Amino acid sequence: MDVSTALGQLLNTLPQVGTVMWIGARPARDEPMIVVESAQLVAGRGLVGDRFKGRPGSARQVTLIQHEHLAVLAACLHRDSIDPMLLRRNISVGGINLLALKDKRFRVGETLLEYSGLAHPCSKMETLLGAGGYNAMRGHGGITARVIDGGVIHRGDAVVYLSQDEHR
Repeated sequence: MDVSTALGQLLNTLPQVGTVMWIGARPARDEPMIVVESAQLVAGRGLVGDRFKGRPGSARQVTLIQHEHLAVLAACLHRDSIDPMLLRRNISVGGINLLALKDKRFRVGETLLEYSGLAHPCSKMETLLGAGGYNAMRGHGGITARVIDGGVIHRGDAVVYLSQDEHR
């Protein structure tokens, strides 16, 4: 993308800093999430303790969901709130638009991640959230990312977009 264009400049201007609000790991298929205060991310693999064992270059090494979307999902399902554990994502992030990170690299604490796609809902959402859970999640499923530089992340860590100049 040509950053000299007005649209390119807009797409690459993201001064907001997000915050890790919640971290969870899926230890095995159909097992409940384990909520943690911190987690190790391994480059090219994903989150230690998560059932997903990513291959180097795999797109779905870690999943993130917009914390603000929990209220949207609750409203769509006529609930007071939604526990992020039900959504089976690894990290809930508040204060920064995750979709604005499309095709970008960003820091979560000391780690470096790279946007790799959308995290679409699966049929488990009908079971976990009730009738209509799948459709409530459409457009609110979050994103997937590759782990470029691993490290430890903590609840409360900053989530920061890196301009192209910053990650070269």
